[in-house]
Amino acid sequence: MDTFGQLLRRHRESAGLSLRQLGSLVHFQYSHISQVERGERRPTQALATACDRDLGADGALIEAYRNERAGATDMHRRTMLRAMTALAAAPAVAPLAGLEALRHGLGDAVTPDHDEWEQIAADYGHGYYRQAHPALMAQLAADLTVLQHQIAAETGARRPGLLRAAARLSVIVALSLVASGQTVLGRRWWQTAQRVADESGDTETRVLVRAWDVVNGCYDGRPPSAVVALSDEMLPLLGRQATSAACGLLAGRAQALSLAGRHAEAVATVRQLADLTERLPASIVGDVESLWGWPEHRIHHTESWVFTYAGRLVDAEATQKRALDLYPASQARLRAQVQLHQAARLIRGGHIPDGLRYAADTLDALPVHLHNHVLRSVAAQVTDVVPTIERSRPAFVDLADRVRA
Repeated sequence: MDTFGQLLRRHRESAGLSLRQLGSLVHFQYSHISQVERGERRPTQALATACDRDLGADGALIEAYRNERAGATDMHRRTMLRAMTALAAAPAVAPLAGLEALRHGLGDAVTPDHDEWEQIAADYGHGYYRQAHPALMAQLAADLTVLQHQIAAETGARRPGLLRAAARLSVIVALSLVASGQTVLGRRWWQTAQRVADESGDTETRVLVRAWDVVNGCYDGRPPSAVVALSDEMLPLLGRQATSAACGLLAGRAQALSLAGRHAEAVATVRQLADLTERLPASIVGDVESLWGWPEHRIHHTESWVFTYAGRLVDAEATQKRALDLYPASQARLRAQVQLHQAARLIRGGHIPDGLRYAADTLDALPVHLHNHVLRSVAAQVTDVVPTIERSRPAFVDLADRVRA
C-alpha cells in the first residue's frame, strides 16, 4: 500500500505540477511538501485536505492521511507502552518512578494523544513555594525519570511539548539545588535546562529558562558581568509580547546590573520592566502563588533591590512597603528578603545600629527550615553595605558570623 507521501506525489505528477506550483496552490512551502512526499515529515489534516481538493483526488488523499494517522497513533501507543512497562519493571527504578511509569502507561493505553505534562509543570510551579524540599525533589526525580523515557521514545508531534515540560522541571531542580547551597550541581542543571529548551524550538521556553538562570545567578556566586552577559544574549528574543518570562529576564538583568555597580542602567531596566508589567494579561498578574506567573509583588521586589543599592532610598522605602503588603503567607522567605533590603536601606541612610538589628530580627523571625543559601546571600549584601569603620560593632560581627554559618 502506498504511503500518503507516495500517493501525493503520484497525484501531483498526474496533474503536471511541480512542488513549487503545488505549494503556491495550497499555500504550503514547497520544501514542506517535498519532505512529506519523501516520508521525512508527517502530513497534517490541513495539507491533506488542501491537496485532495486542488488535485481532484476525490477523497483518496484524505483517506490515506486518516489511515496513516491511525497507524501512527497505534505505533505511538505500542512504543510508549513498551517504554513505560520496561521502566516500571526495571529493578533499579525508585518506587515513585515505577508507579508513575505504570500510570503513564495506563493513560497512553486509553488515550494516546493525551498530554498531561503541561499541567504537571504548572503544578510544580505552584508547589515550589509550598512543598518541603526533600519531598519536592523526590517527586521531581520520579517525574523526570518517566519524562526522559518518554522523550527518548517520542519522535512525533508530542516531542516539543515533552521538551518544554522537561525544561521547566529542570528549572525547578536547578532552583532547588542552588537554594540548598549545591551551586555546582545547580549550574549543571541550568546548562541542561538550556539545552532542553533550545531543543524544544519554543522561544518562550528558551527565554523562561534563561530568565530564571539570570535571577538565580544573582545569588549563586557567579560574577555579575557573566550574569548580565547571559541576559544580553536573550534580549533580542523578547519581541513585543508581554510575558512572565520576559519580565523575569528584565528583573534578573536589573539585579545583575545593580550587583555590577551599573546602577543607572539597573534603574532604567526597572522602568522598562514596569512598562512591560503593565501590559501583562490579568491571568499572569493574578497567578500569585506560581513560579510561572508574574504577580505585582515581584516587580516591587526587584525595585526594592535596585533602588536600595542605587541609593534611591525614598523610592526604596515606598516599594518595600508595597511588596510586604502584597506577599502571600506562603512566600515568607521572599518577604524576608525584602525586609533585608530594608535593613540595607537603613544602613545606607546612616541608621547603622537600626539596620543591623532589623536584619538580625528578620532572620530570627523566619523559621529555621526556611533559611537557605539565597537568603544568606541577601543577608551578606546587608553586611557589605556597612562602612568598614563600623564593622567592629558586635551586631555586625554577629550578623557576619550568621551569614558565614
